[in-house]
Amino acid sequence: MQFLHAVTLVVPDYDPAIEFYCGTLGWQLAEDVDQGRKRWVRILPPGASQGSLILARADTDAQRAIIGNQFGGRVGLFLTTDDFARDHAAMVAAGVQFNETPRHEPYGTVAVWQDPFGNRWDLIQPA
Repeated sequence: MQFLHAVTLVVPDYDPAIEFYCGTLGWQLAEDVDQGRKRWVRILPPGASQGSLILARADTDAQRAIIGNQFGGRVGLFLTTDDFARDHAAMVAAGVQFNETPRHEPYGTVAVWQDPFGNRWDLIQPA
């Protein structure tokens, strides 16, 4: 058996990213390990037991340059929900920026949103 354990997201700094994802969105801080010059920061969406996000602080000019454009301007991260209306309303109330109104597609209900660092996400409830 295999599954995708984690995906790295390059952010300007750890603490603002933790505050947004864990504070604003209510994600779980699974690990925050000081490794000297960097930290191992792993977060999970509410209710998730696997499929985590590693928050990596940009350390070089090249890394800083890709913040918010790690997927070439495309949606690169997909947050699945079992209740789109609930989570969309909670995210809007928390000040999350949605780039469009929710739409119904053959594969489910979806809307594009972005984090404060410019990364584009889909919030999606599969059909």
